[in-house]
Amino acid sequence: MKVFGFTGYSGSGKTTLIERLIPHFISRGLAVSLIKHTHGGFDIDRPGKDSWRFRAAGAAEVMLVTDQRWVLMHESLGAGEPSLDAQLARLSPCDLVLVEGYKTTPIAKIEVHRPELGKSLIWPQPLNIVALATDAVSQMAAHVSHMTSGAPLPVFDLNDIEAIAGYISQTPDYAPC
Repeated sequence: MKVFGFTGYSGSGKTTLIERLIPHFISRGLAVSLIKHTHGGFDIDRPGKDSWRFRAAGAAEVMLVTDQRWVLMHESLGAGEPSLDAQLARLSPCDLVLVEGYKTTPIAKIEVHRPELGKSLIWPQPLNIVALATDAVSQMAAHVSHMTSGAPLPVFDLNDIEAIAGYISQTPDYAPC
């Protein structure tokens, strides 16, 4: 399975870009999955619901199942955050896994950048950022060109889904550690 990531500051448009790419890849016959890394805690459960009560009672895993979807909630119980490789191993087979976050994990990533947020580029660190998607293409292309001595970093218009998808399709596959 191909694994490709997206990084950028909050509000840069990572989720919207991924949301637009998913149907593009599906329309080309690919099975697509997604892993989103988030900072801090989150909970998809609600206090008082049976599943919440089972977790509160100490169950390490609680699975909710319907005819439309299922979800497995796993409590880390102090074991720490699992690696991306560990999460990839849990996914069902698919053609493409898009990853939002995991900024320092060594997978190819596009940095999504909006200059109006007033943040500097994350690139060139980490080195696994292989392209830039932005709403200010000429400005960022000139900036990136000025900063590189070797091959320039590709810069895509944030709304050019066809070009971004094509680039992702051509990147080498990720080899899990």
